[in-house]
Amino acid sequence: MESVRAAVYLSVCLSLLTSLCQGQRSPETLFGLTDKELADSSVSLSVEKKASVIPRCDVGERCAMKHGPRIGRLCDCLRGTACNTFFLRCY
Repeated sequence: MESVRAAVYLSVCLSLLTSLCQGQRSPETLFGLTDKELADSSVSLSVEKKASVIPRCDVGERCAMKHGPRIGRLCDCLRGTACNTFFLRCY
């Protein structure tokens, strides 16, 4: 019974000690990456995400292409205009 109690106390003490020592780590090497590496990886993620954004069209520009019965969007018309499906231009 005493050996079980000693094992429990030992495990509690070790867990407290490790949780207190976690605060003593240097903040620069979080997960083995420096601040510069984290910034570089976040920039590459934002560029990949922006690649899916449709560009804006001015009035009169071609905004779509016709592929048989389907219409493919080339760009998004400005506010107040819409892509005319017959002329395939922003009006």
